[in-house]
Amino acid sequence: MVLTVDTESNFSLRPFNLDDAVTLSGYANNVNVAKFLNDAFPHPYAEEDARKFIDYAMSGDPIHIFAIDIDGGASGGMGIHPQQDIMRKNAELGYWLAQPFWGQGIITSLIPLIVKYGFEYFDIDRIYARPFGNNPASQRVLEKCGFQLEARIQGNIYKQGEVLDELIYAIRR
Repeated sequence: MVLTVDTESNFSLRPFNLDDAVTLSGYANNVNVAKFLNDAFPHPYAEEDARKFIDYAMSGDPIHIFAIDIDGGASGGMGIHPQQDIMRKNAELGYWLAQPFWGQGIITSLIPLIVKYGFEYFDIDRIYARPFGNNPASQRVLEKCGFQLEARIQGNIYKQGEVLDELIYAIRR
């Protein structure tokens, strides 16, 4: 399944494949990308890290983690992560994009596609994202895509020796 904005775009969301490991690790091995992501996203990021992640991403049924494909290459990732237990009607949105493609509106164009997909394929009523307080670009993207700021939790994140705010943005069915 490939999710596209339109036939004119040079980018889409598509399933990962093992051939993406080299390209993905090259883009992911960037401190400017890693600084905005959970520590589960390693830095440095090796090809073996990419292979492990791709194996995990390919195991979803239905698929819930997609490659951001730009001109035929995996240039980031976007996923919708359904929650469990008392949070089972929610899913977390996560995404990252290779730095050379920042500021081109790619993520802003792709988020509505994955939101639509999430509400169609999963029994959820709310999709949320948790950008760090030091990532205003991600906050603006979410706002442009109709997400509302629900909470700011001060000093909740410790990343690279810095204490940061956690923001919670959400969109509902």
